[in-house]
Amino acid sequence: EQVESVVIYWTTPFLRDKATLRLSEKFILLLILSAFITLCFGAFFFLPDNSKHNSIFFFPLVTQAFTAYGNVWHILCKESLRDKIRADHERALQEAKEKLRKSKEELKAEIQTEKTKVVEDLKKKDGPKPLPPVPMPKLVGVKDGDPGDPDTKEKRDKIREMMKHAWDSYRQYGWGHNELKPIAKKGHSTNIFGNSQMGATIVDALDTLYIMGLHDEFKDGQEWIKQNLDFSVNAEVSVFEVNIRFIGGLLAAYYLSGQEVFKVKAVQLAEKLLPAFNTPTGIPWAMVNLKSGVGRNWGWASAGSSILAEFGTLHMEFVHLTYLTGNPAYYQKVMHIRKLLAKMDRPNGLYPNYLNPRTGRWGQHHTSVGGLGDSFYEYLLKAWLMSDKTDTEARKTYDDAIEAIERHLIRKSNGGLTFIGEWKNGHLERKMGHLTCFAGGMFALGADGSPDDKAGHYLQLGAEIAHTCHESYDRTVLKLGPEAFKFDSGLEAVAVRQNEKYYILRPEVIETYWYMWRFTHDPKYRQWGWEAAQAIDKYCRVSGGFSGVKDVYSSNPTYDDVQQSFFLAETLKYLYLLFSSDELLPLENWVFNTEAHPLPVLHLVNQHLK
Repeated sequence: EQVESVVIYWTTPFLRDKATLRLSEKFILLLILSAFITLCFGAFFFLPDNSKHNSIFFFPLVTQAFTAYGNVWHILCKESLRDKIRADHERALQEAKEKLRKSKEELKAEIQTEKTKVVEDLKKKDGPKPLPPVPMPKLVGVKDGDPGDPDTKEKRDKIREMMKHAWDSYRQYGWGHNELKPIAKKGHSTNIFGNSQMGATIVDALDTLYIMGLHDEFKDGQEWIKQNLDFSVNAEVSVFEVNIRFIGGLLAAYYLSGQEVFKVKAVQLAEKLLPAFNTPTGIPWAMVNLKSGVGRNWGWASAGSSILAEFGTLHMEFVHLTYLTGNPAYYQKVMHIRKLLAKMDRPNGLYPNYLNPRTGRWGQHHTSVGGLGDSFYEYLLKAWLMSDKTDTEARKTYDDAIEAIERHLIRKSNGGLTFIGEWKNGHLERKMGHLTCFAGGMFALGADGSPDDKAGHYLQLGAEIAHTCHESYDRTVLKLGPEAFKFDSGLEAVAVRQNEKYYILRPEVIETYWYMWRFTHDPKYRQWGWEAAQAIDKYCRVSGGFSGVKDVYSSNPTYDDVQQSFFLAETLKYLYLLFSSDELLPLENWVFNTEAHPLPVLHLVNQHLK
């Protein structure tokens, strides 16, 4: 009792007067206890060897010392526990404050993401399930395409050489990065890919390499994808761009080569995009974090809206994902978007470019067949074509949209050039973007099957748009088209603003040339395509690859120092196809996504696509 009393006497003031103990004070307590323990063991050795002394003095002393030690240790542990509880409390308080700052929709999205994560974790416990075997769609014309005549073959070989220069430069200076800076000779990336190195150029270029017969380069890309392409990165990416470039590119590579790794990677990535649809309306966010699944929209997009050309350009890839996996979720997501849009009022029959995913209401009334709107219309038509023309709902929606576009947006300039303007709050802006030039090919592609026997009309409309876009190239010094061009104040098919005079290796004009060649075989389209190819090789080619230029009206332009991944995926592919025979990727069997990745027509009925 005396020993225990002494220990408690020395420790009580510390515990009574202070809520917590400093490190030095704890050290003193342990020192005192160590002294008592030492005293006890010392007594055992130095006292006379007498059982009476041992029983009377030593054992009670040891018992009391250890009891006191235990009491103090309990007190110290209690202090440590109190510190931990306080820290946990403060952390929980901070998390609560952060939650309160978030909107109701953001909290709902986070809850849904957590639920999805739990489901995914449960699936992972059972291990990844193999994809079900499905019949391969009929694949026609995946190789060769020899044009026959020597002059055309020489031009096609030149395009192939340009592709090899672009790829070899990327292989040497930017391998694994998303894109290439050909002047600085190093890797490059933009915010659409987040902060990750996902090898966008590799994935985007694979099918072009394959159809050009560059098989060694294709195998290098395949090996990189197998070993390095990882989607479990903490990166916020564009759902639209990742879908058309990565999922589209991987699916096309799978169908062309039959290599399972591409299908597996496409499905892994698609699962990472699904949380973007966790919104009150089911209209996906523009961006999603691949690791956390948290989504959001671009800050500049009309009061937090999603963009028509982004959420409307998922159908082709998602239908193929359902076909290949047997998972109906992908098909259901895109069909939900279509059904929601069908119920909405459209000003003058036009689809505005912005839709709020929280409220389901249109944003700013701005309609464009160029940037922000373009590929939405393209995918309506291509959904019909890809279904072997059985998706009549998609065709009807496309026809109605094009009728409204003709009525309100398509005009003829004083000089006789047909152009597609932009509708802004009830006013037609007489300006056309390079991106809009894809529409010439779209009108030609959709001519067959048009209502009221208008096939000839839409083929002619496609030819007129192709002519206008060729003029935008021909009226520059470099014979390359500007980003946007106007039709007013006496100027036609010419860029006015300095920030619209650049050319970034875009494909849309050449895309239209190719479609028009396929449907008409008018030799002028090959001639126009060759003019563009020569201009690109002359003014955009550098030792480290190909670069965009900042002013197509200057005889001595400066470079933007970016080799875009779509240059290899689209521009060079369309040029190569333009100088190939129609037997290479025939349009009866293949439908090209908006990044020029060919996907086969699904002649076969799938139970999940009903």
